[in-house]
Amino acid sequence: MKQDLTSKQITIVGAGLSGQAAARFLVERGAEVTLSDMRAAAEIPQLDRLSALPIRFDMGGHSLKCFSQADLIVISPGVCLDIEPLNVARAHAVPIIGEIELAACHLDAPILAVTGTNGKSTTVSLLGAALQQCGKEVFVGGNLGTPLIEACAQDELDYLVVELSSFQLETIDRFCPHYALLLNLSADHLDRYPDLDSYYAAKLNLFRNMTTAHTAVLNADDEAVVQLTADLSCRKVYFSAKGSLAEGMGREGEELVWRWQGEEVRFALSKLSLQGAHNVENVMAALIPALIEGCSSEKVWSAVCRFEGLRHRMNLVRELDGVRWYNDSKGTNIGSVQKSLAGFETPVTLIAGGKDKGGDYRLLAEELRRTVTHLILIGEAAERMVHELDGVVPIHRVDSLEQAVSLAQQVTSDGGNVLLSPACSSFDMFENYARRGDIFCELVGALETGGGA
Repeated sequence: MKQDLTSKQITIVGAGLSGQAAARFLVERGAEVTLSDMRAAAEIPQLDRLSALPIRFDMGGHSLKCFSQADLIVISPGVCLDIEPLNVARAHAVPIIGEIELAACHLDAPILAVTGTNGKSTTVSLLGAALQQCGKEVFVGGNLGTPLIEACAQDELDYLVVELSSFQLETIDRFCPHYALLLNLSADHLDRYPDLDSYYAAKLNLFRNMTTAHTAVLNADDEAVVQLTADLSCRKVYFSAKGSLAEGMGREGEELVWRWQGEEVRFALSKLSLQGAHNVENVMAALIPALIEGCSSEKVWSAVCRFEGLRHRMNLVRELDGVRWYNDSKGTNIGSVQKSLAGFETPVTLIAGGKDKGGDYRLLAEELRRTVTHLILIGEAAERMVHELDGVVPIHRVDSLEQAVSLAQQVTSDGGNVLLSPACSSFDMFENYARRGDIFCELVGALETGGGA
C-alpha cells in the first residue's frame, strides 16, 4: 500500500547512491528530508547533485535529534542496525526501514528478487536480458547498481528484476517478491554478522512474506539452501547442474533440460558465451522465471547465449607474452574465488587480499594446491591470509596493487594466467570493487612485453 509522505519528517541514514535516490524520491512526494552520514560532505561522491533540493544535511556525524523526532528512518544497506542513533529512534518508537522496503510500497509491477552469496549480479542481468528479449519493459537493479527506488519514476513496467544483498534484506517488513531466487549459501560478511546462522537468517528474510501465490527458485545442489528452505509455504522450483530433474531445470550431459507441467525443452550449453560451472547455475536460475511466465524458450535462450558477462567478473583483460590476465575484482568472498579458480586447468598466479570480511581462508587450500603456483597478497587481510594458508603455495606479500601486478608478471610463465580475485572487500585501499578492477586493468594495460618469467 502506497504511503502518504506529505510533510513527514524522514531521516535517511547513509548518503551513498541509494540514500541520495531515496532523498530525491521523498522530496518529490512532499516529505521533509534529512540526509545523515558519518562522512563529511566533501568525502561523498555526487552529493552536490542534491544541493538544489530542500534537504537538510546532517554530515560528519549523526545528530540524535534527527532520529528521535523523525516520523520515519530510511537506512542505506551499509548502515549497521545497532548504531546508537538507531537505538535512540527505537526508544522513541520511530519506524526503521530500508530503501528496498520504501520502494516496494510504491511499485506495482511484479518483483523478481535474486539473492545468494555468489552469482547475484550475473543472474539478475541474465534474467533482465531474457525478459527484455521477449518484449517486456523491465527494471534491472537493486544491489547491482541502480537503486530500486528509481524504478518509481518509470511508467508501465512489466517486471522489476532486483538483486538483494543480506544487508538490504535485514530491513524488510512487508516486502514480498513474486519470484525469489536463492542461488547458493556460503560464508560471507562475517565482519558484520556474529555467526553464519545470522548471515543465513538475513538471506532467508527474502521469503518471509511469500505465500502459495509466489514462487521460490532454489539450487538443489546446495545443501544449505535445500535444508533452510524446506518449510517454505510458497511454490518451490529447483535447478540442478549435477543431474536431471523430474520437474525443474536439470542438466544432462551438455544440455540443460527444462521440465515443467508436462513440457520438456532442451538447451545446448555449447551455445553459451559465458564460461564456467558457476555460470551454468546462474543461467539455469535465470531461465526459470522467464519460462514460467510464458516467454518464448527460443527468445530467452538467444538472449542468455549472447550475454558475455559483467565487468570485473572473470573478464579477460589482455594476453601478453603467452600469459592471460583476468579481472575478477567482484570476487569479494571465499566462495566466489573457489568458483573462479575451479574454471582453470592451467597454472594461475592469484592476486588476493583487501579488507577482511571474517571468512575462513583455509577453505581455499584445495583449489590453491590444484592450480595456483604463486599467491600474491595485498591489503589489511594479508597477515591473516598468510597465517591460514602458510605452506599451501608460495606466498608473496606486497604493499600495493601496482607492486602485485609487477611481481605477477615476473613470476608467471608462458601459458599461465594471472587472476585478480581478492576474496575480500576493497575498502581498505579503494572506494569499491569496480575502482579496484579499473586500476588493475590500467596497470595490466601498461605492461610491456618481455617482463615475465
